[in-house]
Amino acid sequence: MRCDRLWRNARLATLAPDRPLLGEIDRGVVAAADGRILYAGPEAGAPQLDAADTVDCQGRWITPGLIDPHTHLVHGGDRAQEFELRLAGASYEEIARAGGGIVSTMASTRAVTEDQLVAQALPRLDALIAEGVTTVEIKSGYGLALEHELKSLRAARRLGAMRDVSIVTTFLGAHALPPEFAGDAEGYIDLVCREMIPAVAAERLADAVDAFCEGIGFTPAQTRRVFEAARAHGLPVKLHAEQLSNLHGAALAAEFGALSADHLEHLDTAGVAAMAAAGTVATLLPGAYYFVRETQSPPIAPLRAAGVPIALATDSNPGTSPLTSLLLTLNMGATLFRLTVEECLAGVTRNAARALGVGGETGTLEAGKRCDLAIWDIEHPAELVYRMGFNPLHARVWRGR
Repeated sequence: MRCDRLWRNARLATLAPDRPLLGEIDRGVVAAADGRILYAGPEAGAPQLDAADTVDCQGRWITPGLIDPHTHLVHGGDRAQEFELRLAGASYEEIARAGGGIVSTMASTRAVTEDQLVAQALPRLDALIAEGVTTVEIKSGYGLALEHELKSLRAARRLGAMRDVSIVTTFLGAHALPPEFAGDAEGYIDLVCREMIPAVAAERLADAVDAFCEGIGFTPAQTRRVFEAARAHGLPVKLHAEQLSNLHGAALAAEFGALSADHLEHLDTAGVAAMAAAGTVATLLPGAYYFVRETQSPPIAPLRAAGVPIALATDSNPGTSPLTSLLLTLNMGATLFRLTVEECLAGVTRNAARALGVGGETGTLEAGKRCDLAIWDIEHPAELVYRMGFNPLHARVWRGR
């Protein structure tokens, strides 16, 4: 079998769902051609491989390239001053209702050009890439007007052309109510459904549609309208749900076959059951939980018991999770939410891919999938979850390169 490149003398954590634990293989090889995996498995059972280039991994571990399935990387400015307010005792909701929060970032995002958005986002993206991330989801949601939402999505797409990374874009027009629609949430949702979603779909700028279903966001009825518009334009949905209260958004998302419901601190048993039945991924965001000093954690045990896939993400954003380390997110998932090592690593590979609708393309080391790899200087994969502020990445491979 002819291949472009062969990585041998490696230990593999394939994350393949049909293998026990992490799918660990002690003496493994990975072979790739045309950017895809031809073989990933034991060297002893490998087919005859004729490689143009062979890499001796010297016993290092190979995992799938990491995936961050929930970020807001594209935005203008920061919200460090709000951080100071929060330290002084102001709540997230109080800051938002006083004109801060998402609307504050909206003003900064509207004030800059597409080129400036790209320039500001690149360091954040590079920080993720440096930790072995090969796929990143980027949401809009800080423009809150058609012109600026399109600008943000175009900037996100450009990031994928400037770096060796796969960018998945999500339209989040229903993120907050802009000032020009103060007191008229229905009117703004009309705009989202009748103008924004059709325009985004026509330019093929988004891979999915998201919304913020919350007391300071949008009601379940308004969210339903957004989902119906997304469905009409052939776009899958996902949802910020049950972060600050339980509006039963996760069950609504599951009704529409959502790829994921995210946050979920206040998720109830009915929501868990609905997600399990729909196959909707629970994407947990421990960085936001930590940063806003939340005290109610997501219902991990019920999610486990129901077999709901769990993903982890940085939720990188300027207000509630200014986090650009997926490795630190792993540690937070374990320490704050008591996830196991296996759950954490599946959460940034196999399940993260599923949360983005790209599970058939990446997220595990299996033949036919994109050759997205992270090669680590570690003795066991548990180190990726155990350490804080330490990056053991030896090499990163994206589509075989």
